[in-house]
Amino acid sequence: MRPGGNRGWLLRLVIAFGFAQGAVSMARPAVSYRALALGADERAVGVIAGVYALLPLFAAVPLGRRTDHGRCAPLLPAGVVLIAGGCALSGVAGSLWTMALWSGVMGLGHLCFVIGAQSLVARQSAPHEQDRNFGHFTIGASLGQLVGPIAAGALIGGPDMAGSSALALLVAGAGAAAAFTSLWRIERPAVPGARKERGEPVPVRRILRARGVPAGILVSLSVLSATDILTAYLPVVGEHRGIAPSVIGVLLSLRAAATIACRLVLTPLLRLLGRSLLLTVTCLLAALLCAGVALPVPVWALGLMLTVLGFCLGVGQPLSMTTVVQAAPDEARSTALALRLTGNRLGQVAAPATAGLVAGVAGVAAPFVMLGGLLLLSAAVALRAPSGPAEQPPVRTGRAHRPHLLRRARPR
Repeated sequence: MRPGGNRGWLLRLVIAFGFAQGAVSMARPAVSYRALALGADERAVGVIAGVYALLPLFAAVPLGRRTDHGRCAPLLPAGVVLIAGGCALSGVAGSLWTMALWSGVMGLGHLCFVIGAQSLVARQSAPHEQDRNFGHFTIGASLGQLVGPIAAGALIGGPDMAGSSALALLVAGAGAAAAFTSLWRIERPAVPGARKERGEPVPVRRILRARGVPAGILVSLSVLSATDILTAYLPVVGEHRGIAPSVIGVLLSLRAAATIACRLVLTPLLRLLGRSLLLTVTCLLAALLCAGVALPVPVWALGLMLTVLGFCLGVGQPLSMTTVVQAAPDEARSTALALRLTGNRLGQVAAPATAGLVAGVAGVAAPFVMLGGLLLLSAAVALRAPSGPAEQPPVRTGRAHRPHLLRRARPR
């Protein structure tokens, strides 16, 4: 069966990703609120948020190499188990260091799921379908990011902040387990004889030298760092400005809803601007809006900024996936995607930790100014990234693709 021939697998993957990402998006602010209730300061919240990415930092490339020469689907249920366990155990943890540990387990599960899912999309999509299919795939993440913070905001609050945040984490674990319902027959069986013999792995240096791979990694790192710090630090900003957790949940969900809207119109935007220009413009706007979050604006203005910011951030993830996949050697696509995820995790380790230090010195709004600078750098790099093929399938020309003319041309 040709790539992209049956999209039932893509719909099931989007649903499963929605459950998994919803659990993580619900758990991340819940972890921050529970840590604050247990006596953590801004620096400790940053460290706990960074540990979420620490274990995945060392596992991404080995998992990607394994996926290049094997099946993607087994990583999906493994990821669901780790996410569900990490959420639930964070809810019953009684100390900050155990919360950090289970936050790392949650991050490892998310990495397993995402590597398997992204490799599946790359493998089962034709080249001209990759921008669209990656865009549809990331709608699952946006749906989870939309529902998760609202659910967290609805459960967290009141005088017993530690107890309500623990309940939110247990509910998030149950939500992650629901992803199992969509994981059946999600990877098509391989055609007999189609699997290549395992050769020497492509060196990481060669993958990173491919034009487009470093740009895709940096854009992805910047966009994810922005999303991550928004999720982890907007509750802290809310505490300092007197914004209720339920309102913070709505604000985070507005950002996620705008990201979904962006990905629904991604195809016409690509046709209008092309991949490189679209990435550049959205990263530039996101940089300005991230810096704007640091201003003491009213809640309605903050909601407006986060909505436009969410639309701009929705472009970076799917297009950076396609940029990396199309730039990498064919036999190392999963490894290239894993390197992109390694960059993401580096950002998720460094950005929250740096944000914690910056917040401790310059105030809780300062990390958003730091994010603005990172996104400005990404805009400059994205402008030089190669722009891949448009959404249209390749046009077939020439006699080799017109057998009926060949038959007529034969001498009778």
